[in-house]
Amino acid sequence: MVYQTRQKRLLAYIQQALHTDTAFMMVPNNIYYFTGFAADPHERFFALYMDAKQGKTTLFVPALDESAAAIAEVDHIIPVSDTEDPYKKFAQTIGDAPSKVAIEKSYITIMQMQQLEKQFPTLTFNNMESLIATMRAQKTPTEIEHIRQAVAISEQALQTTWNKIQPGMTELEIKAELEYQMTILGADAIAFETIVLSGKRAALPHGSAGNTVVKKGDFLLFDFGVTKNGYHSDLTRTCIVGEGTNEQEKIYHTVRHANERAIAAVKMGATLQIIDQAARHYIEEKGYGEYFTHRIGHGLGLDVHEYPSIHHENTDIIQQGLLFTIEPGIYVPDIGGVRIEDDLYVHPNGQIEVLSTFTKDLIYV
Repeated sequence: MVYQTRQKRLLAYIQQALHTDTAFMMVPNNIYYFTGFAADPHERFFALYMDAKQGKTTLFVPALDESAAAIAEVDHIIPVSDTEDPYKKFAQTIGDAPSKVAIEKSYITIMQMQQLEKQFPTLTFNNMESLIATMRAQKTPTEIEHIRQAVAISEQALQTTWNKIQPGMTELEIKAELEYQMTILGADAIAFETIVLSGKRAALPHGSAGNTVVKKGDFLLFDFGVTKNGYHSDLTRTCIVGEGTNEQEKIYHTVRHANERAIAAVKMGATLQIIDQAARHYIEEKGYGEYFTHRIGHGLGLDVHEYPSIHHENTDIIQQGLLFTIEPGIYVPDIGGVRIEDDLYVHPNGQIEVLSTFTKDLIYV
């Protein structure tokens, strides 16, 4: 009944905050969160309609997914064939339209909005995304267990891959090995585009692996994760191939200590901004402030990036159930870059648990 409980909670939220009884949802991960059915509809119509007054939920699915959708905790499943007008079928199904409906404004396209307005010319739309984000941010023990599994697969795959690295391999070869290991260890999918960057290219915070040959003395940065039961891991570790310079070691240890200071700053009831500030101030003290060019972290769950955004100006409060990354980095163009990223969970009792356990010692491979 977990999904029906979530539905009732959202409807109560929108009734109180948005003064509407109905919600129209099109984000696949949100639909999964509220129904238990996951699908990638591609260009097809996939939507959840919830009506508090009528006390029913209706899931619209591509006709080819009708059988699979039977697991969804909803009152009605409506298949939509490839030849039907989905918005017309939606209008016919729900009947008389309400005066207001809650939607996900940053997801719905102009075309989709125009189609809705065509069917319901007098309808007013309110944004419910912040309400959904707040709900999804409060992770349950079951959700955390899925993420633990994803983290464990990721870390085992990285260790196996590190043991196989040799100078002369390319970034793409190493990336392929890491993704192969994650797959055979039980990942449902690769969570996002795996980043493997060497040498000066490691100074690209979100660079893409290429045919660059890994050489002795290079930084080698890995940013990677897997999906397990819909939930993601997101980890970053950096090593050095062969032997490093004093400057490389200084950069590495600065990032590691910044990571540890940020973790130590996480306390339930404090503001999110102090996490970023703890790492940023330390990096600035060590003379690398201009080379730390992004926020300290982000929420993690059904999406790799979700609420909250953890930056030095975010005054939202650290609450129970939050799961997020901490990932300080230093990126020096002529030397390379170091990032160390962990996944943290705030338990209901206030305990702060680092789910990722892979070593943060400076490793030479």
